[in-house]
Order: sequence, then structure tokens, then C-alpha cells
Amino acid sequence: MARYRRRLILIATALLLIVAGGTLGFVVIDNYSVFDAFYMTLITVSTVGYSEIRPLSHAGRVFNSFLIFFGVTIMLLAVGGMTQAIIELELNQYFGKRRTKKMIDALHDHYIVCGFGRVGRGAAGELQRAGVPFLVVDNNEERVEWAIKSGMLAAFADATDDDTLKDAGVVRAKGLIATLQSDADNLFVILSAKALNPSLQISARVNSEQSEKKMRHAGADYVFAPYDMTGYRMAQVMLKPHVFQFIDFTTKGMGLDVGIEQMRVPARSDFVSKTLIESNIRKDTGVIVLAIRKGDGRMLFNPPADAEIHAGDHLIVMGEANNLRRLEQILGEVRA
Repeated sequence: MARYRRRLILIATALLLIVAGGTLGFVVIDNYSVFDAFYMTLITVSTVGYSEIRPLSHAGRVFNSFLIFFGVTIMLLAVGGMTQAIIELELNQYFGKRRTKKMIDALHDHYIVCGFGRVGRGAAGELQRAGVPFLVVDNNEERVEWAIKSGMLAAFADATDDDTLKDAGVVRAKGLIATLQSDADNLFVILSAKALNPSLQISARVNSEQSEKKMRHAGADYVFAPYDMTGYRMAQVMLKPHVFQFIDFTTKGMGLDVGIEQMRVPARSDFVSKTLIESNIRKDTGVIVLAIRKGDGRMLFNPPADAEIHAGDHLIVMGEANNLRRLEQILGEVRA
């Protein structure tokens, strides 16, 4: 889009210069009035072919000859350039929409980010770093272009429209993040998405405390108030700076290649029915098990060494990125 904008600005500048130069030339050389000189320039460069307003002097005809040559050439180039830009823009939009639609249709178990404002950009950035499939939906064209330039799959559409959610593959999606500007829009998105896919996990942004209960009743699994969370974190960094720094290390990777992940224990894993000490997770991978979320929803924090691992449990673990990937591979391995 910026390339076409620069081209149109260049064409408009060239036309303005030729018209201004022709008008000034007729005024200076043959003492035309400003309007007559402007009119004479227009009928010359546009090749309309009307007769001269009044006879030109020899110097005026010489000037007019150069004006015809350069003016008509610039006019033809301007018309050609504008036509090319319009055709290219239309074709790019057509093929771009088809390509985007094919990529969206191929998504499965993906996430939909509704809104690409400050909160939406943060959520989309984290999904991008995690390497999971996701789609950004926003009704602001500049934000959609921003997302595409950032290497994300994005669609210019209204997320509150049921057809938009269907086109975004909400039936095949794993989760939806609602970060639109108003609570009413987010609430409408939650209701529509849950009606289309009742098993969809939904995380929503809320501006007012009064809307939090409504969103949970509508089907939102997680509700966040960005301003409350920011205020809480600002107070915590003053009261417990070392704890806050440690959390930032594990969540943002500030200076350390350490992260916190959740890993599901598959039914065929060798870890099933073993205790933590028997699994040798800490010894073999260097990963710390912070908690175990049991299949029934219970959270076992700081599990003891004799805590037993069952199929379907989620291990909440912390460690370096390479060690986390190694543990994930071991969890999925089945010995002969």
C-alpha cells in the first residue's frame, strides 16, 4: 500500500509542476492573465486542441512547443501509472484474499485473536513465539496490515459477525481471545463463539468489574482486567522486587533461557503409574516439577517425591528451553 501511495504522490507532484510551470510561462512570456495562462496550459497538456486564446509570440510558441512535448508525455505517463496502480491494487487484493482464505481453511486446533490493539498485539505476539497456529481478526485495516507485516495470518473483518467467526474456522478452533475495545463487543463475541463451538476455550479482556460476571456467565473461561493487573504488578515490584524479577525471568526470558510450561502425560507414556522419584525427571532432564494438575481438576502444588503420575495429568514444569523440549519428547516416547 505504501508503494502505491508514493507512486500516486509522485504523479500528482509531476502534474502540479507542469501545470504551474506552464501557467507561469504564459504569464511571463505573453502577458496572459493568470486564469488565461492556466486555461491555456490545461488545453495544451490535455491535448484537447482548442484554439489559442490570443495569438502567441514567437517566444510563446517556442515555450508552448516544449510544454506540449513534456506536458503531454507526463500526462500520458500519469494516466498509465494510475491505471497500473489501480489494476495491481485490485489484483493484489483479489489474490491476497484468496490466499488468506486458503490458509484460514487449512487451520485446525488454532486460536482466534479478536482485536489487534495493545492487548491483542501482546496476545498474538506470545502465540507467535509459542509457534502455535492462530488468526488475527480486526476491523481496522491499518492494524491488519501491521499484523501481516509482523508475519501473522490476519483478516480484515468484524469479529462480532457470526459469518466472520465461521470463516475464521471457529468450529475447528481450540481457543479464542477476545480483546476488542468495548465490553459489549467482547460479550457478543463470546456468546456467538460459544453458540458455534461450545467446547471452545475463551479468554476475554474486560474494562469494568461489572462486566466480569457477565462474561463468565456468557461462557468465558478466563477474564482479565488489564488495568487492574498492571496496578497489581506495579505494587508488587515495589513490595517484592526479587519475586517480581524472578517471575519476569521465567515468563519473559529476561537474561535467562528459562520458561514455565505445561505438559500433558499421554496414556501410553512410560511415566504413567510412576512416582516423581521413579520417573527421574529432575535427574534426567534438569526440569523442576512445580505442580501437577490432576485429571479431575485438582492442583497439586510442590508435589512430594512419592506423588504418582497418571494418564491425563498435566505437569507444570520449569527449566531451560532445551531441557523442556527434551522432557516433552520423553513424555511421548514408548519403550518396546
